[in-house]
Amino acid sequence: MSVSRRRILQTAAFALARPAFGEPPSIAKLESMRNRVRPIAMSERQARLEHARELMQQHKLDAMLLTGGSSLYYSSGARWGQSERFFSLLIPGKGESFCVCPSFEEGRAREQLDRGPLGGARMLTWGEDENPYQTLASGMRSMGLSTVTLGVDERSPFVFSDGIAKASPQITLASATLVTAGCRMLKSVHELELMTIANQATLKVYEAVYKALTPGMTQQQASALISAAYARVGFRGEASVEVGSSSALPHGSAAAQVIREGQPVMLDDGCTVEGYNSDITRTFIYVTASDEMKRVFDIVKRAQKAAFEAARPGVACQAVDVAARNVITAAGYGPGYKYFTHRLGHGIGLDGHEWPYLVRGNALPLAAGMTFSDEPGIYLPGKFGIRLEDGMYLTPDGAKLFTPPSESLEHPFQKLVVLLQ
Repeated sequence: MSVSRRRILQTAAFALARPAFGEPPSIAKLESMRNRVRPIAMSERQARLEHARELMQQHKLDAMLLTGGSSLYYSSGARWGQSERFFSLLIPGKGESFCVCPSFEEGRAREQLDRGPLGGARMLTWGEDENPYQTLASGMRSMGLSTVTLGVDERSPFVFSDGIAKASPQITLASATLVTAGCRMLKSVHELELMTIANQATLKVYEAVYKALTPGMTQQQASALISAAYARVGFRGEASVEVGSSSALPHGSAAAQVIREGQPVMLDDGCTVEGYNSDITRTFIYVTASDEMKRVFDIVKRAQKAAFEAARPGVACQAVDVAARNVITAAGYGPGYKYFTHRLGHGIGLDGHEWPYLVRGNALPLAAGMTFSDEPGIYLPGKFGIRLEDGMYLTPDGAKLFTPPSESLEHPFQKLVVLLQ
C-alpha cells in the first residue's frame, strides 16, 4: 500500500535514531544505486505521444488535455504539480500541441517542456486577472478545434473542467482515461527496469533498517532510519512503521508506538526512480512470534503465492483477488472482506496507485506489461495484523516478482543478499 496518504516521517527524529558514533553499520554500508539508472529518452516520449494519438483516434477523441501530474510527465517529461492555477498541455489528434500557463510561469514551463519532445511548443499565457479558460478556447479556435470532443485527464480538478465547459460550451468534454491508462498500463522494458531498481532499493533499505532496529526504538526513530537508508541508496523514499496492535489498521495509526519483543512490526514503504514507484510491505517480529502470529503469517504467505500463480495474461483482474481471498477464507478468516479488508492489489508505475486494480468486480483481462502490488493481509482488531506486499509484473508466460518474498516473521530477509546480487 502506498504511504503517500499516511506519511509519518519526522525527519527531525533522525538525531534520536542515530547513535553518537554515527549511522548503524547496516545503513552506513549501503551504496548508491543511481549509476544503474537510465533516464527516459526523448525518442521514448515521442513514441508515447504517437501511441496516445492512435488511441485518441480509436476512442474518437479529437484532442487530449493534460494538467499537472504523472500523465503530463509520462508524455512530455515536464514535472508540474497540480495547483489552483490552470496549467495544461493540449495534445491534438493532428497538429501541434500547445501549453496554457500563468504568465509568470512561462519561463519555468518552457524549461520543463524543453526537456522532452514538445520543446518549442506554442505557449499561451494568461495574467492573474484573466480567465485562463478563455485563453485555452482561443488557442483551440486558432487550430480549428472549436466544436470537438476533448478528453480531459482524470486527475484534473473539477474546477478546471467546469471552467472549460463555461468558456467553450460547444466543446464536448470526455474522460481521457482510455488514452492515459491505455498508454501507461502496459510498461515497456525500460519502465520495468526502472521499477526493478526502485523495488530492489526498497528491499535493501528494509534489510538494513531491520538490522539496525532494536526493541525500545520508537516509531519515529524507525522512520528516520529508513529516511537515512534511502539517502544512502540515492532515492527519495518514505515509510510507514506500525507496531503491535496498530498493525491491525491497514493504513496505520498516528498513536505513539515503541518496538517491543514479540510484537509485530509492519513496514510499508516505497521510493521513486525517474518517477517510477516501488511499494513493499514486510511484517516481522524480534526474537519469537506467537503460534497464532506464525499461523496467520503462513496463511498470508500462501495467499500471496496463490495470487501470484493466478496472475496470467487473459485472466480477469478480479480472479487474482479471488485466488488470495479463497485461501484466507478457507483458513477461517472470512468470509469476504471480514479480516482481509482491502483489495488484493493495485496497479503501480508513475503513480503509487494506478490502473488496473485487482479487486472483485473488475473483469478487465490481464495483459503482459501490467504491473501490480500483490498484498494480501489479515487484520485482527486490537491484536495485530500481518500483510505481505511485493510488486509483480506480467509476462506472456505469467507473473514475475520484482523482489523475493518474505521468508518468515523471524527471518524476513534470509535469502535477500543472494537473490539481489
